[in-house]
Amino acid sequence: MTAEPHQQPGVTTGRPVATTGRPTVTTDEVAGTEEVLLTVGQVSDRLGVTVRTLHHYDELGLVRPTERSRAGYRLYTREDLTRLQHVVVYRRLGMALDDIAALLEDEQQDADAVVRHLRRQRDAVTSRLEELHELVTAIDRALEREMTGVNLTPEEQRELFGEAFSEEYAQEAQERWGDTDAWRQSQDRTRRYTKADWEQIKAEGDRVNEAFVAAMAAGEPPTSEAAMDAAEAARAHIDRWFYDLTAEFHRHLGDLYVSDPRFTKTYEDIRPGMAQYVRDAIHANADRQG
Repeated sequence: MTAEPHQQPGVTTGRPVATTGRPTVTTDEVAGTEEVLLTVGQVSDRLGVTVRTLHHYDELGLVRPTERSRAGYRLYTREDLTRLQHVVVYRRLGMALDDIAALLEDEQQDADAVVRHLRRQRDAVTSRLEELHELVTAIDRALEREMTGVNLTPEEQRELFGEAFSEEYAQEAQERWGDTDAWRQSQDRTRRYTKADWEQIKAEGDRVNEAFVAAMAAGEPPTSEAAMDAAEAARAHIDRWFYDLTAEFHRHLGDLYVSDPRFTKTYEDIRPGMAQYVRDAIHANADRQG
């Protein structure tokens, strides 16, 4: 028998199948609709589902291609693709295959079952999104601590060090000294410090400043033993907690206390004239060491 001009023999139902390997679109002239018949490979490419997975769904009876070509190829209809798309969505929501099979069965018996299930899944996904948002926030804080080398939250840093703490200043410090051995050594040490360590560092730093203030209040010149001892305690404090600091290196750091207005303000807020006093005491102590 000769096929009609618009047909190509191949499908057992009498519906035509193209031989080009592309997704096949044929026309049902009676119904006036288009029918899509796709091979396993074509469905895999279109939906991003592996051929192995499609075969697994077929074996389970979850999604079976309902048509077959005369050459024996399994072909998916439009209805098969719709069912497969539902399965793909449910899998992305984390559902087990048995639960999906039961849900698809419910769909056939109760149209409202899909809506109820999707609402439950939406609630579950929304809850997971909130958890993931919190996780991202926690990761961002951890990254911030690692990048700044300070194992404290910004709130904890301000609690310990007051308004003198500045993220902008920390960034500038990294830009100025980030390539130095002292900076790298300081980063390596401080990233392991706990809040208790920072509390101890703060307490020791306060005692050093108190020693400078006491020397100034007593009228001791920066070259006095009291002032130089305070300068040495300041040098040892940095050397112990942050980076190796020689007396000569400390001399240059002391110069920064009067050349950088922000360093100057830190000391001037404690006692007027203190920045210059500390700088001169550091120089005197370096001369004594030298």
